[in-house]
Amino acid sequence: MNEVFKLKKETGAVILAHNYQSPEVQDVADFVGDSLELSVKALESRARVIVFAGVDFMAEQAAILNEDSIVLHPNPEAQCPMAQMITIEELRKFKKLYPEAPAIVYVNSPAIVKAEADYVVTSANVVELVRSLSSDVVIFGPDAHLAQYIAERTGKVVIPVPRDGYCPIHIKFNANNIQKLIKIYGKACFIAHPECPKSVRDLAQFVGSTSQMVKYVKTSGERVFIVGTEIGIIYRMVKENPDKIFIPASTEAICEDMKKITLDKVLKSLRERVYRVLVDRAIAIRVRKAIENTFNVLGVDAPWKR
Repeated sequence: MNEVFKLKKETGAVILAHNYQSPEVQDVADFVGDSLELSVKALESRARVIVFAGVDFMAEQAAILNEDSIVLHPNPEAQCPMAQMITIEELRKFKKLYPEAPAIVYVNSPAIVKAEADYVVTSANVVELVRSLSSDVVIFGPDAHLAQYIAERTGKVVIPVPRDGYCPIHIKFNANNIQKLIKIYGKACFIAHPECPKSVRDLAQFVGSTSQMVKYVKTSGERVFIVGTEIGIIYRMVKENPDKIFIPASTEAICEDMKKITLDKVLKSLRERVYRVLVDRAIAIRVRKAIENTFNVLGVDAPWKR
């Protein structure tokens, strides 16, 4: 760990760690948070070297927003299964089927797919964006559970692309098991990610992105929380709220791909400058435009224009 801090100081590198990373990786990071949030933090830091401890699309997104920086992904094998469920061909097919519907793509997608979108969103801002659009029908991918959640919150028709996209971690939560936990911990507050199935979301007192969950537990008057997302986030929650208790909604909610980023791989990435993430410039420009469209609708300046 000391060598990581030493190399960071020598190289002026910034380490970004997603909320699902292991404790030792979170501890060496300059910023811990959501995927797009972290890319923006890196942009604001103006770091020449960025090491992104997360899955592939996150490092790719950082490279898109930080075009003048060297972005490194410590382990290219750390990939997001859900992001791989949406293809550019399928998105194009649905755009032809619904030519009047805006195409909204989740940040948890490959850059080549985002480049085909009208808007690129996070789980934190997608509901507000869809509410703000004049269209009553939108296309959204790749998570079908999140698409359903958007429809519930906005009253609009949300066409999922693909029809059955999902996060392998969030479908591990079982409503019956959570009801048992709620019964055991009578005063516990159940919080869930919107990628969870509807039966699980319906049991939650709060549904939100990982960054929204982190903020919610900080400001809530509740003291005991049952956490319905990947268990890596609990380390951060305990660290920032030592007076509160956090219980995983499932001990099986572990993203193996996130855990492929180890402290040793972060160290190697810093020391040897591996593995650099490069995105075709034409694709990057189109992705930035789609993200910028989202910020514009929400009435916020894009970070690179501030």
